[in-house]
Amino acid sequence: MSGREDSVYVAAAMYYLQDETMDAIARRLGVSRSTVSRLIKQARDTGLVHISLQPRTAGSDTISRALQDLFGVRAHVVPVREGASEVQRLDQVAQVAGRMVSGWVEPGTILGMAWGTTVSAVVQHLTPRRAPGSAVVQLNGAANPVTSGIPYAGSIITAAAEAFDARVHHFPVPAFFDYPETKAAMWRERSIRRVLAVQEQADIALFGAGALSGSLASHVYAAGYLDPADLDSVRADGVVGDVCTVLLREDGSWADIALNRRATGPTPRELARVARRMCVAAGTAKVAPLLGALRAGAITDLVVDEATGRAVVERVRMPRNHVPGSARE
Repeated sequence: MSGREDSVYVAAAMYYLQDETMDAIARRLGVSRSTVSRLIKQARDTGLVHISLQPRTAGSDTISRALQDLFGVRAHVVPVREGASEVQRLDQVAQVAGRMVSGWVEPGTILGMAWGTTVSAVVQHLTPRRAPGSAVVQLNGAANPVTSGIPYAGSIITAAAEAFDARVHHFPVPAFFDYPETKAAMWRERSIRRVLAVQEQADIALFGAGALSGSLASHVYAAGYLDPADLDSVRADGVVGDVCTVLLREDGSWADIALNRRATGPTPRELARVARRMCVAAGTAKVAPLLGALRAGAITDLVVDEATGRAVVERVRMPRNHVPGSARE
């Protein structure tokens, strides 16, 4: 292989397989950015690289339009091959979400992030690029009676910040306080108010729809954040899941759920201050909590796999006597 051919191969591999930027490739090869662009074009023109786009199915187009008509959201429905595991389904959806968020982050952008299994998967697919003056802020606390939560949530928030060379604002509070009075007192502390102020300035919010049950149950319910009495309480209240650890019913109501007085994440009403609110969901266990989040008005942009999106639409269109009532907020 000649030197030129070797450079074409290295540039193409770094760009398409490793998601490296053109600037990074230029530094690696010791050439200009425009030369890298020409090398990548040559890789396509000579057939070294074959680009294919999985076609949108008629079903995904129909579901996307239905979700937009029903809830006023921009819905991105991801076709996933039949027989894919729940983990594979999540990874496919996370890839799309990661690239979308990467395209939205610009210099000065403030990205608010919840933590959890879904957001962790999205962060793995962010496209690294510098966004000077940007920041990533944690939206909900992570500590519980068993652990500080810092290693888990902190690694997710920090990885996102590193992707954009952004400042990090952690939120050093529990996911749920033991007492509502404790939360009220902490919310008066200057260190906490500083983080809350950054949250309020967020341009983008990224979160999943936590499911109370299922093979990919929310980290909130699977990792000791709620004790047995709390779980009994939320089930009695008709809770199906959460957004940013704020508990929701399927009808979209949340304000009268007792445990939410102790929750540290932004409520759907508070989230509504953020102009762009992306929810990422994969797996049919997410149908009920996703429907609650949509009805609560927490979402502007939805990335969802085709099967889950279809199930949400079908659930809404069931005969009225099979569907939960209107929101009780």
